[in-house]
Amino acid sequence: MSEWSLIEQVALGVFAVMWLYQLYFWMRYILAAVRRTKPRGGESQEPRAKSQEPGVSVIVCAKNELANLRDYMQALLTQDYPEYEVIIVNDGSVDDTRTYLEYWQKRYKNLKLTFVPVGAKVTSTKKLAITLGAKAAQYDYLLLTDADCRPESKHWISEMMAGFQPSNSAAVKQQSDQTAERSNIDIVLGFGAYFVKPTLLNRMIQFDTMFNGLQYLGLAATGHPYMGVGRNLAYSKRLFFEHGGFVGLLDNKAGDDDLFVNREATKDNTAVVCTRESLTWSVPKTSLGDWLHQKRRHLSVAPKYKTSTKFRLALEPVTRGLLYAAAIVLVVLGCQQGAVSGQWSVVSLLPMLIALGAMLVRWIWQCVLLSIAASRWGTTKTILLIPVWEIWLPLLTLVMMLIEPLRPKQKRW
Repeated sequence: MSEWSLIEQVALGVFAVMWLYQLYFWMRYILAAVRRTKPRGGESQEPRAKSQEPGVSVIVCAKNELANLRDYMQALLTQDYPEYEVIIVNDGSVDDTRTYLEYWQKRYKNLKLTFVPVGAKVTSTKKLAITLGAKAAQYDYLLLTDADCRPESKHWISEMMAGFQPSNSAAVKQQSDQTAERSNIDIVLGFGAYFVKPTLLNRMIQFDTMFNGLQYLGLAATGHPYMGVGRNLAYSKRLFFEHGGFVGLLDNKAGDDDLFVNREATKDNTAVVCTRESLTWSVPKTSLGDWLHQKRRHLSVAPKYKTSTKFRLALEPVTRGLLYAAAIVLVVLGCQQGAVSGQWSVVSLLPMLIALGAMLVRWIWQCVLLSIAASRWGTTKTILLIPVWEIWLPLLTLVMMLIEPLRPKQKRW
């Protein structure tokens, strides 16, 4: 160790601490989500008698979504579930959405229609649309998805509703009264996947979506729920109305899903369902500009997360960045020392070798966990590009978050 410089010793110490936290993060949170993934046809939620299945209202907001409704609405209306309704909220569409929905309403008795008036002067017509859908709902549970989403199977509703069983709680615990009439679960978090396309952009979207999904599902599964996605999210109507719906969240155009969950979810009232048959599939963005706009919109609500959530979310990318920085320093110093002295001894190169070996071990556990999730969900495996995506995406996110406050704010009603 006498051959190691002070900089190498400090860099090695930083590297070790960051590596250990990364190991903890992946084995604690990501693994918790991966363990709950199940392939299609695999054993999933605990079976229940049909008579015990509670009724549920599926709410879909549609704004000029005629093409998507044609492709995916029948999958919503033909679910294998005993008692449910589908409420389509026409969010001010100016295409033929209304005419198309009225045609389907004549064919399916479980289809209900309502609407947001064209030109409604509110910051988020989607929040208004969800509220109108919730008011029109006749059942005690609300299951949300988007008009461009296709359920993985006819068991989607059944899988998501199974999350309201007490045994599926994020903080798994035994209730003293197993015959309690009402579950203590009010929120069920699902995963919304994107259709796989043979493009580099799609591979980046797949990695970003999978990592973020495993993160919020894993944190919820270990008692720290902080967000959900409107493509696949369920909660009780009682929770929504007793807590004022979106009151306090109306000044943001986005946040109808993650901000609501961040405010209402607790370790005791939140469950996770991420089996293959519980997934929904959405059409991904096909241009980098459109995807950046979508991501910027999602990031715009992050400052309104709880302080504890922001700290926990920042800790992972910060430790990841320091891990890569320390590894680069150790590799550069090792190569520099060997080139200058002409001596490539194992002792002098040991810090560099430790860093490279530890990064290889980290890449292996990432490959294993992400490959398992991708295989069970049917999404894209991005093993070789993991180092690229996990360096590029946090840097991109950081730049977008720094630029966002500088953007001119649009005045809205």
